[in-house]
Amino acid sequence: MMVHADVAPEARFLALKQELAMHLVAYHVRDAPVISDAQYDVLYAQLLDFEAAHPEWITPDSPSQRVGAAPLDGFAQITHRTPMLSLNNAFSVDDLSAFDRRCREGTNLAADDAALEYACEPKFDGLAVTLTYENGVLTQGATRGDGEFGEDVTANLRTIRSIPLKLMPLNVIGASLGTSSPPTLLEVRGEVLMMRRDFDRLNETQAAKGDKVFVNPRNAAAGSLRQLDSRLTAQRRLSFFCYGMGRIEWPPGIDAPLFATHAQNIDFLAQLGLPVSAERRVVQGAIGLAQFYEAIGVKRAQLPFDIDGVVYKVNSLRQQQGLGFVSRAPRFAIAHKFPAEEATTILLDITVQVGRTGAITPVARLQPVFVGGTTVSNATLHNIDELQRKQLMIGDTVIVRRAGDVIPEVVGAILEKRPADARDFVMPTHCPECHSPIFRVPEEVASRCTGGLICPAQRKQAILHFAQRRAVDIEGLGDKIVDQLVDSDLVKSLPDLYKLEFSQLASLERMAEKSATNVLDAIEASKKTTLARFLYGLGIRHVGETTAKDLARHFCTIDALMAADELALLQVNDVGPVVAESLLSFFAQSQNRDVIDALLKAGFVLSHQTLPGVSAEENATPFAGKTIVLTGTLPTLSRDQAQAMLEAVGAKVSGSVSKKTHYVLAGSDAGSKLVKAQELGITVIDEAQLLLMLQLAPQSLI
Repeated sequence: MMVHADVAPEARFLALKQELAMHLVAYHVRDAPVISDAQYDVLYAQLLDFEAAHPEWITPDSPSQRVGAAPLDGFAQITHRTPMLSLNNAFSVDDLSAFDRRCREGTNLAADDAALEYACEPKFDGLAVTLTYENGVLTQGATRGDGEFGEDVTANLRTIRSIPLKLMPLNVIGASLGTSSPPTLLEVRGEVLMMRRDFDRLNETQAAKGDKVFVNPRNAAAGSLRQLDSRLTAQRRLSFFCYGMGRIEWPPGIDAPLFATHAQNIDFLAQLGLPVSAERRVVQGAIGLAQFYEAIGVKRAQLPFDIDGVVYKVNSLRQQQGLGFVSRAPRFAIAHKFPAEEATTILLDITVQVGRTGAITPVARLQPVFVGGTTVSNATLHNIDELQRKQLMIGDTVIVRRAGDVIPEVVGAILEKRPADARDFVMPTHCPECHSPIFRVPEEVASRCTGGLICPAQRKQAILHFAQRRAVDIEGLGDKIVDQLVDSDLVKSLPDLYKLEFSQLASLERMAEKSATNVLDAIEASKKTTLARFLYGLGIRHVGETTAKDLARHFCTIDALMAADELALLQVNDVGPVVAESLLSFFAQSQNRDVIDALLKAGFVLSHQTLPGVSAEENATPFAGKTIVLTGTLPTLSRDQAQAMLEAVGAKVSGSVSKKTHYVLAGSDAGSKLVKAQELGITVIDEAQLLLMLQLAPQSLI
């Protein structure tokens, strides 16, 4: 692009900025530079001259704004507009066939119908992030976190040169989309990673400085992205690839494109200047999936970055919507992992670990071995039955397997290498932590310590579980601090956390004054949480995150839940006799009720998402505890507004219609979900009926 000297300075500057942005895309995204590095440096120097002379022209999307900023005190937490879900895994051809069968059944394809179409792509071994572009400009970036909440790492993501600070304008890329306006809102989902060559360079630099070298590119990328000083992130060459969209909104009145497939979505992102995988393909049926997996497996070693498998997604967005989700994962997608990496080592000893529920787990103590990208010295043996099934003896040469983030496991012993002095493991009769008797319920595989909260190990694990991010989220309260708090008897039960004083925390080993203050602030902040997180944090057996949310939606208050009998509990979605018995047993124990009472007296405020200004009695609507499915376009409410309203009054909003669905809320252009609801005889309501049933005026809900 030639910029003539007789053009006004500001116009020359804007043209220069656009030209540099295009060169960045050509170099970092397309891998097809059109000018030399020296030529780019000349243009970049001209940009800096313009900005030095006219600081008021500097905008966040300028190529000069990638160098990083001063250190932050910490990352702010953000709520994802659209949850970032995880994927279920496939490890074999049978798993692959089962996935294809489930998708075919869920889309009502008969055995003799045409094969289902899938979009396939490599599974990057990095850190999942989301980028938010408003009117084409990058405004926020965050880590996946727990899927609902992530960390705001915008400043660090801005330093990654393959992430455009401003999207390519539609008129420049020549897209025949009926509009030249960028989306008013675009959420981009992708992976931050480190190329192998950049990883090698980083470790060479680290070693030369006498600093710690990184074990693998994934760890290096994760550590670099979470630097509080973005100037350090800028010094490390991180890369980015996108693999999907969360949400897209267009300006009012724009006849914007509605893509029909996942592949079209990715092509559109590529047109906007976002980096996407060149290895992506669209295939037909289970045979096509298997062929893609084999082809990528052959290419794996030659790729410039690490992958740990491939990802398959049903290509049709309409079929994706029909398949819906299960818990924290979509039904329409799956990750097909490469075979686990294995290594051999010596089983030096077997000890036991006490979990938060008292479960006694045998743990293999191994001669350290590098496998699956990390050094492994411990591996779970699950339970005594599993240990015996694998015929393991102390002193054996064993095979250790680790794939991706999976916990290392001992596959088995190499019997021909068993030494003469190998010995059997004997399960202890008393807990190694509190010396209470160990017992085993006949119908269970796990042995358990009977010590309860007098057992330090159970106390520690219970506190760590309560404090984790997915529970009440006490940031900074990690293993080492909890160990000291319990060992010094400062914390004997959960309520003791809320009695801690500054002097007590500051006196702990390696605890500076600022760290003590931060932990106390986090403890105080944790008092404001949701009923679902609080319930999950209590560590009730068989009550995971999803069940805790269902219970919170149904009962709305902790008092109502504790007062529920078995019949009332069984009315909750997905609560069966085992979960109901666990809840009844937990709340029947006076010490558990005492813990809950003490936490509430310590200042806990357990919010249940209720509509502003609406009493608990008014929230007792026909939707409380019911499963609702939304489909089509509503006249005045967005899908998010309708979902928030329903969840606020205790409903569970699901992505797919089944026999367990109570209502379908349908708008215009409703598709297969409406048809399925009519076939199953499920009650279908429209927006007007929704508002009438809620007994609220429409204007108060928007």
